[in-house]
Amino acid sequence: MTTRKHWLMTGAAVIAALGVGFGGARLLDSPAPPPAEDHAEEEAAPEGFLAMTEQQATAAGVTLAAVTRGGGSEYRLPGRVSVAPGAEARVDAPLAGVVTAVHVGPGSTVRRGGALATLRSPEGASARADMDAAAAAAEAARAAAARDRALFDRGYMPRARVDVSEAESRSADARLRAARARVAAWGSPGSDGVVVIRSPADGVVTRLLAAPGVTLHEEALQVAEIADSRRAELVFDAPPAAARLLTVGTRLRADLAGGETLEAVVIAVAPATEGGTAVVRAAPSGPAPAAGTVLSARLSVGGGDGLTVPADAVQTVEGVPSVFVREANGFRARPVVTGATAGGRIEILSGLTGTERIAGAGAFLLKAELAKGEAEHGH
Repeated sequence: MTTRKHWLMTGAAVIAALGVGFGGARLLDSPAPPPAEDHAEEEAAPEGFLAMTEQQATAAGVTLAAVTRGGGSEYRLPGRVSVAPGAEARVDAPLAGVVTAVHVGPGSTVRRGGALATLRSPEGASARADMDAAAAAAEAARAAAARDRALFDRGYMPRARVDVSEAESRSADARLRAARARVAAWGSPGSDGVVVIRSPADGVVTRLLAAPGVTLHEEALQVAEIADSRRAELVFDAPPAAARLLTVGTRLRADLAGGETLEAVVIAVAPATEGGTAVVRAAPSGPAPAAGTVLSARLSVGGGDGLTVPADAVQTVEGVPSVFVREANGFRARPVVTGATAGGRIEILSGLTGTERIAGAGAFLLKAELAKGEAEHGH
């Protein structure tokens, strides 16, 4: 009995040992639990969103802009400030000679009759001598006619002789008038042939060709050009497509190099040559810059109430035109449908409401930063 009890206890112990071994083996074979991480993985940023404060954007060179209304397209017409027809005079020397003095320079303001230059002309001296001789001859002829008339009245002179004397006097007077007219046309030279060339109108000297010591001859007598700056106009070159949109009374806005603007009204449109350009003349609404100033005009086409954004604001993100819209904590790339481009702005047909603040100049920096962030998350 004792022996049997001993064997039963021994068998139970063996079975228990086998169970412990099998259980231990299963515990060893089971995978270990993953180690606990100290920090949870950061939540990925929403697609197309770039976290950035407004201060950070400004420091990076990004400028915020507003969405504006007034869609359509524009033509840019190159132009210049010119003098109205009839308001510019070219002053030529009335006769050949040597310039002895110049009294003005380019940009000088002159009055009508003001001296421009002085020259000495042998031809002028000869014309003055002819006039003086004609004056003396006319005086002598008048005296002879008067003497013959007196003798006729006393009965000492026949009537025929008086008629001849009076005819000779009239002929001498006619030659004198012709000589005086010639001298006046040649600037009334003195007996030494000195002529003062004078301005025919009030204005500004826009070009000066004469210089002391220069000989003016019949092929080249130009001395200066005088323009009445108060009668300036704007002249533009318009392509045929733009010329067809212009009529007398059309309002234009011209931009100068310094950023100033000038309003003008079209006063004439010359027909465009085939394959060429039309000349458009416009009267400025206010004082115009100096003649020759380069400018350009904007001619709006279409218009309406469409939305427009700066051209720099539209960036291609993953092949789609997009605008970076400012949100509370950063910028979000919003796809848009674009329209016409004109004057540095792009028309937005859909994708914006018009109330957004967007990234304008420097938006390409946001595009680059967004692409960089998405590439890092892809690894």
